[in-house]
Amino acid sequence: MVDCQPMPTPLVQRMDVTSDPTPLGDPTFFRGLVGSLQYLTLTCPDLSYSVNYVSQFMHNPTMSHLKYGRRILRYLKGTIHYGLSFTADTSLALSAFSDADWAGCPTTRRSTTGYCTFLGANIISWCAKKQHTIARSSTEAEHRSMAHTAAELTWLGYLLDDLRVYPTKPPILYGDNLSALHLTVNPVLHTRSKHVALDYHYVRKRVAQGVLITRYIPSAYQVADIFTKSITKTRLAQFRRKLCLHPGHSLRGDISSGSHKDGSTSQE
Repeated sequence: MVDCQPMPTPLVQRMDVTSDPTPLGDPTFFRGLVGSLQYLTLTCPDLSYSVNYVSQFMHNPTMSHLKYGRRILRYLKGTIHYGLSFTADTSLALSAFSDADWAGCPTTRRSTTGYCTFLGANIISWCAKKQHTIARSSTEAEHRSMAHTAAELTWLGYLLDDLRVYPTKPPILYGDNLSALHLTVNPVLHTRSKHVALDYHYVRKRVAQGVLITRYIPSAYQVADIFTKSITKTRLAQFRRKLCLHPGHSLRGDISSGSHKDGSTSQE
């Protein structure tokens, strides 16, 4: 797919896995493709959700799943010059963005957890993962996502202590669900959240201890939204800059120009 046409987004917004349910005769290529893309998410946070989505069909892939995998490759064709860019001129404050797509999976109705953490202006970790159980409300899904993010911030705090890096203030956790944010500071459960398990009050305990701060952020500025669902081309370009992905210089030559150069050399 070297000469394929680039695509502006890795996945379409409304996916239909039943458009072509023909099973693949040999799923080895699809599994190898998705396995390689999983390694690529270590340096391409904008691929986390799309790769996580197609990796859920490794056991029984169809032609529709293969089409989505090839679309990711077409997106890479147009963004292969992007890479992570880190700056030294930044603070050492920890912050994170947490989001959840409630009942986003049309098959199992499980929600998707997405978060990304920053050390100053530099992104240092990110995750897009389907939740293990079905959330009965958006508050439960968002609170569960905040709990995972708070645990990640706690681990990063311990890691910074081992490196003798001491942030001057507690980490800030940004979320766009007001009900979930209210639960982090209010120990009283109302009727809409009685089914939330007690272990997800981990966030509230961290807030009560003063080692975590939670703040509201509008959904339009929620960076973690890119890890929970397929978004439009405009929002993808906006969030790509916030995720420290910028065009960079590369010493790697183009494939077509390299082959042309080899041909001219052989002719000489």
